[in-house]
Amino acid sequence: MEQIRPLSKTIYDKAKSLGVETISLQFTGGSDEGALHVDVDPYDSSYDFEKEIENWAWHVYKYNGGGDGNDYGDDITYDLKDGTATSSNWYTSRCDGDSGTIKLELEDDAPNE
Repeated sequence: MEQIRPLSKTIYDKAKSLGVETISLQFTGGSDEGALHVDVDPYDSSYDFEKEIENWAWHVYKYNGGGDGNDYGDDITYDLKDGTATSSNWYTSRCDGDSGTIKLELEDDAPNE
């Protein structure tokens, strides 16, 4: 992800009025499409605020999630209490572990009956 985008003032104002202290965007990708999980803390289930944030984030970040099949992601946290925004990214990779070699053995084919 290229950079942290400014938070929408509308979302900020609603979050503050609901007592939200952090908004986390967790983008994931790696195959044909991206996904987004939104987390607000503390969460108030009486208001569908996460969906509003999700719609804003897809529009602003335009995350596509394309890749070679290995999982990766970008996490962005807006800390409304401290007035900061942080980002981090992660990825998975193949790591070969222990291996071994034995002499090739052949088993006799079962007799045809």
